[in-house]
Amino acid sequence: MNTSTSAALAQGDSVPARLNGRLLGVLAGLAALGALSTNIILPALPRMASELSVGMRDMGPVLSGFFLAFAVGQLFVGPISDRWGRRGPVLSGLSLFIAGSLVCAWAQTLPVLVAGRVVQAIGVCAASVLSRAIARDLFEGEALSRTLALTMVAMAAAPGFSPLLGSAMEYGPGWRGSFVLVGFLGLLLALAYVAAVGETHSRDRRAAATFGEVLRGYVALARDSRFMGPAFAVSVIVGGLYAFFAATPAVLMGRMGLSALGLGLFFACTVFVVFGAGMFAPRLAHHWGAVRVSCIGCMAALVGALAMLAGGEGRNLAYFAGAVALYLLGMGLVNPLGTAMALGPFSRQAGLASSLLGGLQMACAGVMTVLASLAGSSAGLGIVLAVASVAAFAALVASGHQRKAVPSPQ
Repeated sequence: MNTSTSAALAQGDSVPARLNGRLLGVLAGLAALGALSTNIILPALPRMASELSVGMRDMGPVLSGFFLAFAVGQLFVGPISDRWGRRGPVLSGLSLFIAGSLVCAWAQTLPVLVAGRVVQAIGVCAASVLSRAIARDLFEGEALSRTLALTMVAMAAAPGFSPLLGSAMEYGPGWRGSFVLVGFLGLLLALAYVAAVGETHSRDRRAAATFGEVLRGYVALARDSRFMGPAFAVSVIVGGLYAFFAATPAVLMGRMGLSALGLGLFFACTVFVVFGAGMFAPRLAHHWGAVRVSCIGCMAALVGALAMLAGGEGRNLAYFAGAVALYLLGMGLVNPLGTAMALGPFSRQAGLASSLLGGLQMACAGVMTVLASLAGSSAGLGIVLAVASVAAFAALVASGHQRKAVPSPQ
């Protein structure tokens, strides 16, 4: 595929679009690497603080620094890739990510560790943003929905499996080994990208843009209901996922007595719900339309959130797991379909649109994570997720995307 793609690009032709296992694996890896590199260290934070001779409260910048750099960096990656192509930013970003991972692995002080995390974030934000842009370069319509469904499943699955992997690493090489592991995965992804994907943004579709033009492009997207409706819906629903990961440890370990290993297994089990929803979302959208299925997803998420709220703190693990499963089922439907709807009409601005979508997601994730952490209970988490579900439903309805399929690109 890489050779034929390069030949087509050299002639200014469109890129052949055929989904295969290697391409899907690379896109899924690019989408998931950022979440994996963050959640894998969560079980090791107490040990990291001890070895660096700081308190647990001082470890906040290890996470917040990453999210801030990730959110800001991706706003620049999209426009750069729209101008110069996807290959350079992807490989440069992965190189930065590998370098940042090595800095973290050998850090002897907290400031060096935070600096390494910032470098990690600046690098990996390119992978996350451009996984969506590459999918938009190659596919449209139902094929785009199907591709994004599979890659978004990987992005949502990474936070579920990575704490369990991080816990396992604690019994072996420790937290420094976790950074080496994710750096090695970044190297494998770079090699796989070169072999299986290559450049996907043809020269005739690239646009030179000044800073002012980029800013005006962001403003235009923010005012376009075709983008903002589904983009906001996806952002608040995915923000709920991050809120779930932030609040659940306090609920399951602090109030229900679950062990650290049990918590990791619980998170891992949630992945299968997201996987199932993501696999069925494009098929359902084919019959009922992307907007209708996304709205159904919002309602399923709302039912799960209200179940958490109604259950209070007196319910057992099975009840809480059922409520979580309903929310994640809804999230698994909304995420890929909403992303496809948001990016669908903007083939020439796929990088810009993907960057803004990523920024919205990180902003919502940050706000909702703080709110859910402050709540510290299943009822409080239910309130946060219920608000997110209602807001997502309203955004989809107001966006004007009342169609039976994802809109064709302009």
